[in-house]
Amino acid sequence: MTDTIFALSSGHGKAGVAVVRVSGAAVPLLWRGGPKGRGGLANCEHYTNHPVSLISFASHPSTGGEPLPRHAYLADLVDKSSDVIDRAIAIYFQAPHSFTGEDIIEFHVHGAAAVIEKLFATLRAYGARLANPGEFARRAFDNGKMDLIEADGLAALLDSRTDAQRRSALRAAAGADSAVYENWRLQMVEITAYSAAMLDYPAEELPANIGETILSRTRALGKEISAALSRSAAARSIRSGFNIAIIGPVNAGKSSLFNRLVGESRAIVSEIPGTTRDVVSAEIDIDGYLVRLADTAGLRETQDTIEKIGIEKTNQEIERADLVIRVETRNAKRETRDNEIIVINKCDLLDNNNRVSRFAFRVSALTGEGIPELLERIRAEVHSRLDGAQSDVALNERARMHLQAAADELAKAEGQKTNMDLFSEHIRRAADNIGQILGVIGASEVADSVFGQLCLGK
Repeated sequence: MTDTIFALSSGHGKAGVAVVRVSGAAVPLLWRGGPKGRGGLANCEHYTNHPVSLISFASHPSTGGEPLPRHAYLADLVDKSSDVIDRAIAIYFQAPHSFTGEDIIEFHVHGAAAVIEKLFATLRAYGARLANPGEFARRAFDNGKMDLIEADGLAALLDSRTDAQRRSALRAAAGADSAVYENWRLQMVEITAYSAAMLDYPAEELPANIGETILSRTRALGKEISAALSRSAAARSIRSGFNIAIIGPVNAGKSSLFNRLVGESRAIVSEIPGTTRDVVSAEIDIDGYLVRLADTAGLRETQDTIEKIGIEKTNQEIERADLVIRVETRNAKRETRDNEIIVINKCDLLDNNNRVSRFAFRVSALTGEGIPELLERIRAEVHSRLDGAQSDVALNERARMHLQAAADELAKAEGQKTNMDLFSEHIRRAADNIGQILGVIGASEVADSVFGQLCLGK
């Protein structure tokens, strides 16, 4: 018999309603109860020391007085001393038609801390225990109610802060990404089967041109997967944020520009060179996309040990940045790189005859001149890189690693087109890597790491 677990599935803190979810073997007895039919654990083998009912239904359906699954009932929740904990809504989800695939009860109680703690104490008294983080979702996975990609999507959905993040995560949580992976895997399984058949059956018993057909399908799969990998950076930016690093020499006004773009004073501004010695970051929402701005230490030669560490962090931010804003205080002499915008700051101090390169934006972080145009350029860059990526499969590092391995195996298979034994083996390995993404094979250790990121009650 599996443990009966419980957790607060709604948010913490004072609220009108809190949802407490209970899942496990004892749930049917919590719902139907013992001989008196009031609810509780009286008949459960492991809970015979607790004959007092937990649920006292205030109203029953007219058909026989037995509460039905998937119906909401008004109920008094009572402790072992028959004291009422709260009057709540109780809903029973009978296995396997529930989130975990087990029997589940959801209690919709008043969201007072005292009510929740008393209900938790009573559930513990009946032998249930507080769920571990992600344990509800792990049981759903173990019972075939979701795969690892859907679990990843659920975690991302719970963490989503912008509309683009919500759409991308919901696609994965609802199984759309899983359908893509499963389609790839099934095609690989079919190709493997045909390549094996070519070894075991004479050519006249096989479909015409079967060799060319499976090779063509292998190439097409490789192109699809390579395309998904090439777009993975954009999909990653939707999930975790589009990174913009503001860099430049000391006293160029990087922190002032950062504060102006963020809309509040977050970074220290001073005329003293080298004031910023660490990375200061803030997040903004641009048309539903999460954008992470990073103000960095000024780039210069220095003997200051702490400033050197700050400059090293600046270089790390440049490496991870999707877009770099390079701030200068004089005319830019060169063209920008693909992911770089040149900004000439302190334009309020420049002579009107001081021409600025067509590759640079002329702004004043102090007065706000040129800031709307710069923001519009940033917005255009974000859209050009991320629009459409919501429809791509979202790749975290685990999925990206296995998908790259699958692409590599498909490429190796193409190189073995005259050796069906090796061809088939490479395709099988590619399918296994897709299976690892979904959690279809050998997934126990992988699953532990995936479900650990989920919160209590999920």
